[in-house]
Order: sequence, then structure tokens, then C-alpha cells
Amino acid sequence: MTTTDEVPLLELHDIVKTFPGVRALDGVQLQVAAGEVHCLLGQNGAGKSTLIKVLAGVHKPDSGSMLWHGSEVSFSNPQAATKAGIATIYQELDLVDDLSVAENIFLGHEQSIQGFVRREHMRSDARAVLARLGHGEIPVSRKVGRLSSAAKQIVSMGRALSHEAQLIVMDEPSAVLAHDEVANLFRVVRELTSRGIAVIYISHRLEELRQIGDRVTVLKDGRTSAVNLPVKTTTTDDLVRRMTGRTIEYVFPERRPRRVESDSVPLLDVRGLTRIGEFRDISLSVHAGEIVGITGLVGSGRSELLETIYGARKAQAGSVSVQGRALPHGRIDRAVRAGLGLAPEERKAQALILEDRIYRNVTLSTFAQYATAGLTSASAERTAAKRIADLLALQPSGVTRPVKTLSGGNQQKVVLGRWLLDPDGDQSAPRRRGRGTKLLLLDEPTRGVDVGARADLYRVIRRLADDGMGVLMVSSEVPEVLGLADRVLLMREGHLIREAAAGDLDEETVLDLVMAGSLLEVSQP
Repeated sequence: MTTTDEVPLLELHDIVKTFPGVRALDGVQLQVAAGEVHCLLGQNGAGKSTLIKVLAGVHKPDSGSMLWHGSEVSFSNPQAATKAGIATIYQELDLVDDLSVAENIFLGHEQSIQGFVRREHMRSDARAVLARLGHGEIPVSRKVGRLSSAAKQIVSMGRALSHEAQLIVMDEPSAVLAHDEVANLFRVVRELTSRGIAVIYISHRLEELRQIGDRVTVLKDGRTSAVNLPVKTTTTDDLVRRMTGRTIEYVFPERRPRRVESDSVPLLDVRGLTRIGEFRDISLSVHAGEIVGITGLVGSGRSELLETIYGARKAQAGSVSVQGRALPHGRIDRAVRAGLGLAPEERKAQALILEDRIYRNVTLSTFAQYATAGLTSASAERTAAKRIADLLALQPSGVTRPVKTLSGGNQQKVVLGRWLLDPDGDQSAPRRRGRGTKLLLLDEPTRGVDVGARADLYRVIRRLADDGMGVLMVSSEVPEVLGLADRVLLMREGHLIREAAAGDLDEETVLDLVMAGSLLEVSQP
């Protein structure tokens, strides 16, 4: 970390960047010292992504100045930023699954002589880079697609070090990592900063910042609402207030008291569901109007269970019934027809067509309702999607812009909205109990979503349950599960280990149960 009389590694002064109809950055300030972890906070839509792309040379600011080692610079493209020593690791890692680890580390600056790639030399240097990161065990000849999420993060860092990066920007690096993998990520980050490399660390998990950060800058509505706050002594209430104007991180809607008759038929009934190597003998139920939350460590089988219920994976044993009627295994079409809708964890890769317009993404599951003689009515699609967008308070308003221009929270609203359209073409109201979607399967519904958008999504989910829809939700955020769900199921290593009313559990108990015996004990011979 630099002292007060040292020149900062990076300084941004009054950075402004506008797009048609949007002022994404409005006079942003940032100062990063060599060897520090500088945390960048802000809601989705606050300008973090745009700021990252300015640093990476993807966007050129309209005004303002950028100083690198005390000298003003302007990057015309990402290659220029990389050459200067600034590397960016995006949330969606830009690795090539079909190339080897070594090929990914040196992608774009392959080591060659007279046009011939020096593969053995490249592999040797890749091993050295990974060893610097404390991960010499990663095979440099293995295809990246075969690696775990944590190993892919390390390969991305290795690519940055292969360019001799002096500043590494990490966008939500822990979002897909298990608890032990996050601890290892922090160890690697500390190794980097001990050698004078600076890290800009972006995360919505405020507890992470306490463990890894030195200073924090907060963005709100494209402006800098706080600069260089000390992470260790700035309260969570203060950080959240500077991001949102509120003073609490989780804002849950009030639960309505509800009774389930013991002899009533569940909306969803799962009995003995099994997929070898993923989960075994899972039994659970969800009633109409109920939110059931599943939590556990990454790798405990939570997401695989949700996908199997939906038919995206084929069970090897057990049964799934909706309102007393059995569903065939591995048939998504039958699940949708029975009233199941899935919002997957990877919404950008699995649920959205990013280049297409909002209304087209909303109507995707009911597309045939807007077609006559093979021709679709775009105006009917827009009208239907507009009603859903208004219901969900989609921001910015309007349904004709590409869905990729929305923040993460609003993209998630689009995915939810898809399952609220009436399949019979009557769009006067969202789907009600007994028509259309009866059960929503939500996998990490607020992953990468800021504090303010979380509260909006919580209200939407609770309102749908109050209207009679069932919700089965997977989340790594324990406070989220306890605050939103009516009942909670705990998973560990492919098994359900406990079921309880949310009010009967606390965060410490949940963490103790899901982490007990998981990581170190399983690895023992």
C-alpha cells in the first residue's frame, strides 16, 4: 500500500461517459495505490461495468482524465490497456474451453519463432506463471473446459500475469466459487498484492470486502458517492446507505401467516429422486402459495436437483408429481405444460438472448400465441411484455431495447416475467393459480444483483406466492433463504440433511450444518 507522498498507480478524475439516452458515468473519481485491494461498490446500473470498460480500453471517456503512474494516458483499445499493465477478469470469464490452459494463458501473445508456436516453451512458462499463483498442480495441457470454476479463475489470473499486469480488475470473482475456493482466491489475491500488484475488487458480498479489501469507492447513479473509505472501519450501514439511501442490506417483504392442510395435495411432490454422483434419495414438497428455499455449499447438488425436477436432467430413480400427476423424467416440454418455469443460475448463458429485445425475451415461452399463419405480431408481443414490465417495475421502462443493456437485477425480472404471461393470450393479468405457470424454480435469483434490485425481486417473488404460485428457490445467500422462504431445506454432499420452518433457523446454525464434514473430511483417503 502506498504512503501519502507516493504517486498513486492509477487516478481517474471527473470521468464522463454517455450513451444514447443514458449518462452512465457522471464525473467519477477513483484512486488506486500499488499493492492494495481497492473495492468498488455500487448497485447494478451504478456505472461499475462502464468504468471497468473505460479502464480496459473498451470505452473511451467523453471527458475527464486518467493518470497511470502519474502520467495522463488514453487507451484506444483493450490491447493498449493490457500493454500498459492493466488486466481485467470479467464475471463471465473470457476463456476458450477447447484450448489448453497454456494456450489460454498466452492467448493473443503466443510465443513463436518465424510464425511457429513454441508450444513446449509456452507450457513451461505457463507452469511458472501458475506456480507464482500457488497452483502449479493445474495441468497446463488440459483443456480449460474440463477445469472447475475455481481453476478457471486461476487461469484468468495467470493470463493477466503473463502480460506482466500491475493492476488486475476482478469483477465478482467469487460468484461461482465454493466456500473453500473463496478462501483460496483471497490467498492468491494477497500473494499478488504482496508483490506490489494492485487489485480492483468488485463484489456485492459486503462480508468479503472486510476480509480482503483495504479501501473502498462507492458509485451511485453514475457518480462517486464515496472515495477511499477504509474498509475495516466503515460500517455496513454506511456503505449500503451510500449505495442505495437505505441502511440495511437485505429488505424482505412481510410473510403472511399461512396454513397447509395435512391432507392437501402438494403442488410439487418429489419422492426419492436420485442422480448418481450428484444427489440421492431426495424427497420434498411445495404447496401453492409457499416459498421453499434450498441452501448448501456449491457442489452439494442444489442446482442439479432443480434442473432434474424441471426435466433438464434425467433422474435415475424417484418421481416428480405436479398436483398429483406424475411427470416423465427428462422432459422439459411436459414440465412446462404442467406449469413449471425455471429461472436458471446462468441467466445470460441459459435464459436470455442478450442481443434480442426485451419483449422478445419475455414472450419466448409463449411465442406461438403471437403467431398467425407463421407470422408473428410484434405489436401484440410488445403490448403483452409491457404489461409484465410494468408489473415488475422494470427499469429503464420500455421493452424495445436489447436485453443486454439492462442491469443484472432487471435482466432477472425479464426471466421471471417470461413465466407470468398467460399462455392463452389473455394478458389482462399475470398468470394466476390454476393457469399457466404454477411453480417457479429459481436458481440463485439474486446472483450478481445489487442491494436495491434484490429488494425489488424479493417483493415480486413474495407477491407471486401470495397470489397462489409455488416457489422452490436455491440460494447460497443464507440470510436471503431465511428472510424470504417459508420453509428451508439444507443440502450437503447430495443429501437433504434438515428441513425446518425459516423462523426456526438462524444463519450460524445453517452454516454449521451445511459445512460440517464437507471439505477436508471428504478429501481424506
